[in-house]
Amino acid sequence: MGTEQSDGARAAAILARLDRLPGTRHVWKLIALLSLGGMFELYDLFMTAYVVPGLMKAGLLANVSVSIFAGPALFVAATFTGLFIGTFVFGYAADKYGRRAIFTYSMLWYCAATFVMAFQHTGLGVSLWRLIAGIGIGVELVTIDTYLSELVPKSMRGRAFAFNQGVMFSAVPVVALVAYLLVPISPWGIDGWRWVVMLGSVGALFVWFIRRAVPESPRWLINQGRFDEAEAITASIETKVLADLSGAALPIPGNHAVEKAEPTGRLGEIFEPRYRSRTIMLMVFQFFQTFGFYGFAAWVPTLIAQQAGINLGASLLYSFIIAIANPFGPLLAIGFADRCERKWQLIGAACCIGVFGMLFAFQSSMAPLIFFGVLITLSNNVLSYSFHNYQSELFPTRVRARAVGFTYSLSRISAVFASFIIGFFLQTAGTKGVFSLIAVAMTIVVVSIGVWGPRTRDLELEQVSQ
Repeated sequence: MGTEQSDGARAAAILARLDRLPGTRHVWKLIALLSLGGMFELYDLFMTAYVVPGLMKAGLLANVSVSIFAGPALFVAATFTGLFIGTFVFGYAADKYGRRAIFTYSMLWYCAATFVMAFQHTGLGVSLWRLIAGIGIGVELVTIDTYLSELVPKSMRGRAFAFNQGVMFSAVPVVALVAYLLVPISPWGIDGWRWVVMLGSVGALFVWFIRRAVPESPRWLINQGRFDEAEAITASIETKVLADLSGAALPIPGNHAVEKAEPTGRLGEIFEPRYRSRTIMLMVFQFFQTFGFYGFAAWVPTLIAQQAGINLGASLLYSFIIAIANPFGPLLAIGFADRCERKWQLIGAACCIGVFGMLFAFQSSMAPLIFFGVLITLSNNVLSYSFHNYQSELFPTRVRARAVGFTYSLSRISAVFASFIIGFFLQTAGTKGVFSLIAVAMTIVVVSIGVWGPRTRDLELEQVSQ
């Protein structure tokens, strides 16, 4: 009994020291390094939308099909099937093996698989390696959210995630520009889409630099009973923060809540009474938010081409202009990220996606299409930053990655079918049908978060989990 009390007091002291830290240059450096890893991940993920026209041009998706998925839908479905496997099957990995190790190796995984995909010469080969890369991306998505929420002080979790997503989404205009420049041509006789894919694998060159600079999560170490390591990492962070303060003292640590310390939790725990309602809420949210987010982001070149009746090159150009807006949604959110409750940020973003989407569907000239496309993109990225933050706050450390992976996997599996369903609606009902579907999905998102979403702003993670 005395040992348990001693461990609990020691854990509370370490966590209190972490949560009292001010947002100095060193803290933001850690956030930026994690975000840099995620930037390569989003390049790889959003590449899906921009290489499909090139794959079709090369004839690789013309006669390929698996079950109900054929052509571009098969490639998109392969991406999200991989993401589903990564989040659902391997989401536990960061809970078992540590945030730092899984952050590193999942990044190497998807970079290597993406590189191999660039050299495939059949539609099935491209789709298979896309699925394999998607597994690594899915694991990385879960790990970054878990890692970031545990490293930063409670007072700046919102701003940290907003900045993180702003950096990560800066990859989207990059991949859009690269696709615009390369997909229509074949430099040195190599299809442009292959160059776009190969550039996505260069993140592997940065992985060891990032690994050396970012420490393991002290919260995860505490749950493993590795208090000396957690203490050493916390002290190292404090030393660097003090150096940033140029002689000023750190705030005095206060009391801090602690969780039941277990190395890893059980998946079934998230369905116990304490967590059941938030688990179901996130499952519903994740299944339907995909229709709004990827329903636009993954199909934007195709939607613009059909709506305005323009060719591939022009469609990719206008898609690039819209893609420039991607980093600005989360960066603008830094101003209110820690001032407004997370659930209301989610609700506001979902409402904007529905409204702006319907307005987009009724435009036929390029200027308003770009204008409403930008507004949809900004809203999508506020939604993205806030839910990545929110989902990582709702569960205890021992099961955080597993819970995030399980609930997030619903968005991955829904994206598989959303790509097929949106393709069907686009063919049969046009863009108005697509955005009507998105509006219904956003209504369900608003209801689920509004009714069952708990508050998390400025609370210790251990308070939220209790």
